[in-house]
Amino acid sequence: MLEIIPYNRAAAVAYAHQWAYRRNPSYYDYEEIGGDCTNFASQCLYTGTGIMNYTPTFGWYYIDANNKAPAWTGVEYFYNFMTRTQISPGPFGEAASLDQLEPGDFAQLRFNKAVFGHTPIIVSIGDPPTLENTLVAAHSYDADWRPLSTYQVEEIRFLHICGAYPQEGAEGEETPPEPPSENPPPKPLRPWWRPPFGRPPYWPDF
Repeated sequence: MLEIIPYNRAAAVAYAHQWAYRRNPSYYDYEEIGGDCTNFASQCLYTGTGIMNYTPTFGWYYIDANNKAPAWTGVEYFYNFMTRTQISPGPFGEAASLDQLEPGDFAQLRFNKAVFGHTPIIVSIGDPPTLENTLVAAHSYDADWRPLSTYQVEEIRFLHICGAYPQEGAEGEETPPEPPSENPPPKPLRPWWRPPFGRPPYWPDF
């Protein structure tokens, strides 16, 4: 029977707090080419599982800025990979309701478009959980400890991470990718709002 690797939620959340307003130089910053939110979500999840899936096109992996799976940076692709039904290496999860979530799980937000466009990580959740006491961290726009209720959205869906399947024929964690040489460490970004909130998900039309 295939052993499931437990999800280290504390490690994922700690990573989220560490890099919410900064950029880890080990990964490319996609802020200017479509947004960095799901790249950041994937980094948090990888920190808590240590397993990638190197299947071309349909996997979940990051090697460098130009060699990555769509699911590493794409909102819909991320959701589709995590909710896959087949057993394959990497983290996996399931669609969930608000009361099934734990820190380290993910929300996905749909604003005024037909598809979901944002993937924050949940860093804290109240009891009983509400949108007001469910707090998230995210990139694009940067936020930490931000209540989900402060986003103006058309729809929210939730993703509960169950664990990760190991690499076939391998044990233990993978070695994290080397920092891309073409991407020097950027200066930390200043939040538009003061913590515990973050910058709004879009600029309003005035």
